Amino acid sequence: MDDPHRPRSDAGGRCLILGGVRSGKSRLAERLAVESTLPVVYVATARAGDAEMTRRIAGHRDRRPPDWGLIEEPLLLAEVLAREGAPDRCILVDCLTLWLTNWLMETDESGLHDQIRALLDVVSRVPGRLIMVGNETNMGVVPLGALSRRFCDLAGVLHQDLAACCDRVVLTVAGLPLVLKGEPI
Repeated sequence: MDDPHRPRSDAGGRCLILGGVRSGKSRLAERLAVESTLPVVYVATARAGDAEMTRRIAGHRDRRPPDWGLIEEPLLLAEVLAREGAPDRCILVDCLTLWLTNWLMETDESGLHDQIRALLDVVSRVPGRLIMVGNETNMGVVPLGALSRRFCDLAGVLHQDLAACCDRVVLTVAGLPLVLKGEPI
């Protein structure tokens, strides 16, 4: 019996790109999506809660090719991947940690663990190319606040579980990609 978390070479490739804020991870993900030569669906998880985030979202939007599809979904990521995945398509998710934050900010976050399980399940079986971006948060001082510590713990475990499902895992620092798992870039 196949291990559902083992990367499948016939799936077109699953790539997890991690890095700090402004590390170049989104630009790398966008470049890999273009290089796939497949039609791209960009799944944006951000919510524009203030002027600064609105500017960040606009910057991402301005960089994207006009022929890419766009789905803005802050919570139901697994459903989007299950619906949009196709052998002849590339899905780019930006960003996993914003998705996680959205769930932590919900008044009723009881669905969070179900959504994480659903995401891991769909990532292990979605057809086509899948590129996911997330902020690596666990390389510094342990945060003082309970919510911040919980976020870092959840993000760390989520990234470990997703890395196990992915064909390629990349850490991006100062715009430079370091391949941790899989084929070189």
